[in-house]
Amino acid sequence: MTHIQTPADRLRALLATGDLITMPCCFDALSAKLIEQEGFGLTFMSGFATSAARIGEPDLGLMSYGEVLDQARNITDAISIPMIGDGDTGYGNAMNVRRTVTGFAKAGCAAVMIEDQLAPKRCGHTKGKEVVEREEAFDRIRAAVDAQKAGADILILARTDARHQHGLSEAIDRAAKFKELGADILFVEAPKSVDEMRTLCAELPGPKMANIVEGGETPDLSPQELHEIGYQIAAYPLSLMAAAMKAMVETLQTMKQGQPRDDKLMGWTDLRQRIGFDDYYVVSERYASSRRDG
Repeated sequence: MTHIQTPADRLRALLATGDLITMPCCFDALSAKLIEQEGFGLTFMSGFATSAARIGEPDLGLMSYGEVLDQARNITDAISIPMIGDGDTGYGNAMNVRRTVTGFAKAGCAAVMIEDQLAPKRCGHTKGKEVVEREEAFDRIRAAVDAQKAGADILILARTDARHQHGLSEAIDRAAKFKELGADILFVEAPKSVDEMRTLCAELPGPKMANIVEGGETPDLSPQELHEIGYQIAAYPLSLMAAAMKAMVETLQTMKQGQPRDDKLMGWTDLRQRIGFDDYYVVSERYASSRRDG
Protein backbone atom coordinates (compact mmCIF):
# COMPACT_ATOMS: atom_id res chain seq x y z
CA MET A 1 0.00 0.00 0.00
CA THR A 2 1.31 3.45 -0.95
CA HIS A 3 1.98 5.70 2.03
CA ILE A 4 0.11 9.00 1.80
CA GLN A 5 2.35 11.80 3.02
CA THR A 6 0.66 13.76 5.79
CA PRO A 7 1.22 17.45 6.62
CA ALA A 8 3.41 16.35 9.54
CA ASP A 9 5.43 14.14 7.18
CA ARG A 10 6.01 17.10 4.85
CA LEU A 11 7.21 19.25 7.72
CA ARG A 12 9.53 16.48 8.95
CA ALA A 13 11.00 16.28 5.45
CA LEU A 14 11.61 20.03 5.38
CA LEU A 15 13.36 19.92 8.74
CA ALA A 16 15.44 16.93 7.67
CA THR A 17 17.14 19.03 4.96
CA GLY A 18 18.83 21.17 7.60
CA ASP A 19 18.15 24.27 5.51
CA LEU A 20 16.76 27.54 6.87
CA ILE A 21 13.00 27.61 6.22
CA THR A 22 11.66 31.11 5.57
CA MET A 23 8.08 31.03 6.88
CA PRO A 24 5.74 33.94 6.06
CA CYS A 25 2.73 33.72 8.37
CA CYS A 26 -0.86 33.72 7.18
CA PHE A 27 -4.12 34.81 8.77
CA ASP A 28 -6.76 33.38 6.43
CA ALA A 29 -7.13 31.06 3.46
CA LEU A 30 -6.34 33.73 0.87
CA SER A 31 -3.11 34.90 2.50
CA ALA A 32 -2.05 31.26 2.83
CA LYS A 33 -2.76 30.63 -0.86
CA LEU A 34 -0.61 33.60 -1.83
CA ILE A 35 2.25 32.27 0.31
CA GLU A 36 2.05 28.91 -1.47
CA GLN A 37 1.73 30.54 -4.90
CA GLU A 38 4.96 32.45 -4.29
CA GLY A 39 6.84 29.20 -3.68
CA PHE A 40 7.20 29.09 0.11
CA GLY A 41 7.15 25.60 1.57
CA LEU A 42 5.76 26.31 5.02
CA THR A 43 3.41 28.75 6.73
CA PHE A 44 2.17 29.48 10.23
CA MET A 45 -1.26 30.74 11.25
CA SER A 46 -0.24 33.83 13.23
CA GLY A 47 -2.37 34.33 16.33
CA PHE A 48 -1.76 38.09 16.21
CA ALA A 49 -2.79 38.42 12.57
CA THR A 50 -5.66 35.92 12.79
CA SER A 51 -7.20 37.68 15.77
CA ALA A 52 -7.02 40.97 13.89
CA ALA A 53 -8.46 39.51 10.68
CA ARG A 54 -11.17 37.27 12.15
CA ILE A 55 -12.54 39.29 15.07
CA GLY A 56 -10.90 42.69 14.60
CA GLU A 57 -9.33 42.54 18.05
CA PRO A 58 -5.78 42.38 19.44
CA ASP A 59 -4.06 39.11 20.24
CA LEU A 60 -4.85 39.11 23.95
CA GLY A 61 -6.52 35.74 24.37
CA LEU A 62 -9.91 36.86 23.03
CA MET A 63 -10.34 34.17 20.37
CA SER A 64 -11.73 30.85 21.56
CA TYR A 65 -10.37 27.40 20.75
CA GLY A 66 -13.32 26.79 18.42
CA GLU A 67 -12.71 30.01 16.48
CA VAL A 68 -9.01 29.28 16.09
CA LEU A 69 -9.65 25.70 15.00
CA ASP A 70 -12.26 26.80 12.47
CA GLN A 71 -9.82 29.28 10.94
CA ALA A 72 -7.13 26.58 10.82
CA ARG A 73 -9.45 24.21 8.93
CA ASN A 74 -10.32 26.90 6.39
CA ILE A 75 -6.63 27.50 5.74
CA THR A 76 -5.46 23.89 5.52
CA ASP A 77 -8.35 23.15 3.14
CA ALA A 78 -7.04 25.84 0.78
CA ILE A 79 -3.34 24.88 0.58
CA SER A 80 -1.10 21.87 0.06
CA ILE A 81 1.99 23.13 1.93
CA PRO A 82 2.24 22.31 5.64
CA MET A 83 0.96 24.83 8.19
CA ILE A 84 1.78 25.28 11.87
CA GLY A 85 -1.17 26.21 14.07
CA ASP A 86 -1.02 28.52 17.09
CA GLY A 87 -2.40 26.55 20.05
CA ASP A 88 -1.64 29.36 22.54
CA THR A 89 -1.63 28.01 26.12
CA GLY A 90 -3.70 24.96 25.16
CA TYR A 91 -6.96 26.61 26.31
CA GLY A 92 -7.00 25.22 29.84
CA ASN A 93 -5.27 22.52 31.88
CA ALA A 94 -3.21 19.60 30.62
CA MET A 95 -6.29 17.70 29.45
CA ASN A 96 -7.34 20.73 27.40
CA VAL A 97 -3.86 20.75 25.88
CA ARG A 98 -4.31 17.13 24.78
CA ARG A 99 -7.65 18.02 23.17
CA THR A 100 -6.12 21.08 21.49
CA VAL A 101 -3.25 19.08 19.99
CA THR A 102 -5.59 16.35 18.77
CA GLY A 103 -7.96 18.91 17.29
CA PHE A 104 -5.22 20.72 15.42
CA ALA A 105 -3.99 17.41 14.00
CA LYS A 106 -7.50 16.54 12.78
CA ALA A 107 -7.73 20.03 11.23
CA GLY A 108 -4.73 19.22 9.04
CA CYS A 109 -2.00 21.18 10.84
CA ALA A 110 1.55 19.90 10.49
CA ALA A 111 2.53 21.21 13.93
CA VAL A 112 0.96 23.02 16.85
CA MET A 113 2.59 25.61 19.06
CA ILE A 114 2.01 25.33 22.82
CA GLU A 115 3.40 28.04 25.09
CA ASP A 116 4.03 28.67 28.77
CA GLN A 117 2.31 32.03 29.18
CA LEU A 118 -0.26 32.70 31.86
CA ALA A 119 -3.73 32.78 30.32
CA PRO A 120 -5.00 34.95 28.80
CA LYS A 121 -1.84 35.05 26.73
CA ARG A 122 -0.25 38.14 25.15
CA CYS A 123 1.55 38.75 21.90
CA GLY A 124 5.21 37.95 22.54
CA HIS A 125 6.37 41.49 21.73
CA THR A 126 3.79 43.44 23.78
CA LYS A 127 3.56 44.35 27.46
CA GLY A 128 1.91 42.37 30.23
CA LYS A 129 3.42 38.93 29.56
CA GLU A 130 3.72 36.49 32.41
CA VAL A 131 4.54 32.80 32.40
CA VAL A 132 3.23 29.94 34.52
CA GLU A 133 5.42 28.08 36.99
CA ARG A 134 7.84 25.53 35.59
CA GLU A 135 5.84 22.44 36.50
CA GLU A 136 2.69 23.73 34.81
CA ALA A 137 4.71 24.65 31.74
CA PHE A 138 6.24 21.18 31.64
CA ASP A 139 2.83 19.60 32.16
CA ARG A 140 1.53 21.34 29.05
CA ILE A 141 4.30 19.97 26.86
CA ARG A 142 4.05 16.55 28.51
CA ALA A 143 0.33 16.49 27.65
CA ALA A 144 0.99 17.66 24.10
CA VAL A 145 3.52 14.89 23.55
CA ASP A 146 1.15 12.35 25.10
CA ALA A 147 -1.51 13.37 22.57
CA GLN A 148 1.07 12.81 19.85
CA LYS A 149 1.91 9.37 21.24
CA ALA A 150 -1.80 8.54 21.41
CA GLY A 151 -2.13 8.96 17.66
CA ALA A 152 -2.17 12.67 16.80
CA ASP A 153 0.01 12.95 13.68
CA ILE A 154 1.42 16.38 14.41
CA LEU A 155 4.70 17.94 15.54
CA ILE A 156 4.97 19.86 18.81
CA LEU A 157 6.44 23.36 18.68
CA ALA A 158 7.17 24.27 22.32
CA ARG A 159 7.40 27.97 23.10
CA THR A 160 8.63 29.78 26.19
CA ASP A 161 8.16 33.48 26.96
CA ALA A 162 10.23 33.28 30.15
CA ARG A 163 12.94 35.60 28.75
CA HIS A 164 10.76 38.66 29.43
CA GLN A 165 9.98 37.89 33.08
CA HIS A 166 12.86 35.68 34.28
CA GLY A 167 15.78 36.20 31.89
CA LEU A 168 17.44 34.19 29.15
CA SER A 169 18.87 31.46 31.39
CA GLU A 170 15.44 30.47 32.67
CA ALA A 171 14.05 30.50 29.13
CA ILE A 172 16.86 28.18 27.95
CA ASP A 173 16.34 25.85 30.91
CA ARG A 174 12.63 25.59 30.16
CA ALA A 175 13.19 24.99 26.46
CA ALA A 176 15.78 22.28 27.22
CA LYS A 177 13.24 20.51 29.41
CA PHE A 178 10.60 20.84 26.67
CA LYS A 179 12.98 19.01 24.33
CA GLU A 180 13.65 16.36 26.95
CA LEU A 181 9.88 15.82 27.26
CA GLY A 182 9.63 15.20 23.52
CA ALA A 183 8.99 18.54 21.79
CA ASP A 184 10.03 18.52 18.13
CA ILE A 185 10.81 22.23 17.63
CA LEU A 186 11.87 24.83 20.21
CA PHE A 187 10.95 28.50 20.28
CA VAL A 188 12.42 30.93 22.80
CA GLU A 189 10.42 34.10 22.23
CA ALA A 190 11.88 37.61 22.10
CA PRO A 191 15.65 37.36 22.63
CA LYS A 192 16.86 40.95 22.71
CA SER A 193 20.23 40.74 20.95
CA VAL A 194 22.26 38.75 18.47
CA ASP A 195 24.38 37.47 21.36
CA GLU A 196 21.28 36.10 23.08
CA MET A 197 20.19 34.45 19.84
CA ARG A 198 23.61 32.83 19.48
CA THR A 199 23.60 31.65 23.08
CA LEU A 200 20.22 29.96 22.97
CA CYS A 201 20.96 28.29 19.64
CA ALA A 202 24.30 26.99 20.96
CA GLU A 203 22.79 25.60 24.15
CA LEU A 204 19.57 24.08 22.83
CA PRO A 205 19.37 20.91 20.71
CA GLY A 206 17.25 20.25 17.64
CA PRO A 207 15.35 22.58 15.31
CA LYS A 208 14.77 26.10 16.63
CA MET A 209 12.48 28.87 15.40
CA ALA A 210 13.18 32.61 15.30
CA ASN A 211 10.24 35.00 15.38
CA ILE A 212 10.93 38.18 13.40
CA VAL A 213 8.50 40.96 14.24
CA GLU A 214 9.33 44.13 12.33
CA GLY A 215 9.79 46.79 15.03
CA GLY A 216 9.80 44.14 17.78
CA GLU A 217 12.46 43.16 20.30
CA THR A 218 14.34 40.50 18.31
CA PRO A 219 16.95 41.67 15.77
CA ASP A 220 15.68 41.42 12.18
CA LEU A 221 18.52 39.39 10.72
CA SER A 222 18.74 38.01 7.21
CA PRO A 223 17.82 34.36 6.59
CA GLN A 224 21.50 33.58 6.00
CA GLU A 225 22.50 35.14 9.34
CA LEU A 226 19.74 33.26 11.16
CA HIS A 227 20.90 29.99 9.64
CA GLU A 228 24.52 30.65 10.57
CA ILE A 229 23.47 31.35 14.17
CA GLY A 230 21.65 28.02 14.33
CA TYR A 231 17.99 28.62 13.56
CA GLN A 232 16.09 26.39 11.16
CA ILE A 233 12.79 28.27 10.88
CA ALA A 234 12.40 32.03 10.45
CA ALA A 235 8.81 33.12 11.13
CA TYR A 236 7.45 36.45 9.93
CA PRO A 237 4.11 36.75 11.76
CA LEU A 238 3.07 40.27 10.78
CA SER A 239 4.70 41.04 7.42
CA LEU A 240 1.71 40.15 5.24
CA MET A 241 -0.91 41.65 7.53
CA ALA A 242 1.06 44.89 7.93
CA ALA A 243 1.53 45.11 4.15
CA ALA A 244 -2.16 44.43 3.50
CA MET A 245 -3.31 46.96 6.11
CA LYS A 246 -1.01 49.65 4.72
CA ALA A 247 -2.27 49.02 1.18
CA MET A 248 -5.92 49.05 2.26
CA VAL A 249 -5.59 52.27 4.27
CA GLU A 250 -3.79 54.02 1.41
CA THR A 251 -6.43 52.86 -1.08
CA LEU A 252 -9.26 54.02 1.19
CA GLN A 253 -7.62 57.41 1.60
CA THR A 254 -7.28 57.70 -2.17
CA MET A 255 -10.94 56.78 -2.66
CA LYS A 256 -12.00 59.31 -0.02
CA GLN A 257 -10.12 62.00 -1.92
CA GLY A 258 -11.76 60.96 -5.18
CA GLN A 259 -8.40 60.22 -6.78
CA PRO A 260 -7.48 57.44 -9.27
CA ARG A 261 -6.45 54.21 -7.50
CA ASP A 262 -5.49 51.87 -10.36
CA ASP A 263 -1.80 51.99 -9.44
CA LYS A 264 -2.62 50.58 -5.99
CA LEU A 265 -4.61 47.58 -7.20
CA MET A 266 -3.76 44.09 -8.42
CA GLY A 267 -4.89 43.64 -11.99
CA TRP A 268 -8.29 42.02 -12.60
CA THR A 269 -6.81 39.06 -14.49
CA ASP A 270 -4.18 38.32 -11.84
CA LEU A 271 -6.75 38.77 -9.07
CA ARG A 272 -9.08 36.17 -10.54
CA GLN A 273 -6.25 33.74 -11.26
CA ARG A 274 -4.80 33.90 -7.75
CA ILE A 275 -8.17 33.41 -6.08
CA GLY A 276 -8.82 30.36 -8.23
CA PHE A 277 -11.40 31.30 -10.86
CA ASP A 278 -9.33 29.91 -13.75
CA ASP A 279 -8.82 26.55 -12.03
CA TYR A 280 -12.52 26.38 -11.21
CA TYR A 281 -13.51 27.00 -14.82
CA VAL A 282 -11.16 24.27 -16.08
CA VAL A 283 -12.55 21.66 -13.69
CA SER A 284 -16.18 22.74 -14.12
CA GLU A 285 -16.06 22.06 -17.86
CA ARG A 286 -16.45 18.37 -17.00
CA TYR A 287 -19.99 18.98 -15.71
CA ALA A 288 -22.81 20.37 -17.83
CA SER A 289 -24.64 21.72 -14.78
CA SER A 290 -21.58 23.75 -13.73
CA ARG A 291 -20.70 25.37 -17.05
CA ARG A 292 -21.56 29.05 -17.35
CA ASP A 293 -20.57 31.72 -19.84
CA GLY A 294 -18.59 34.66 -18.50
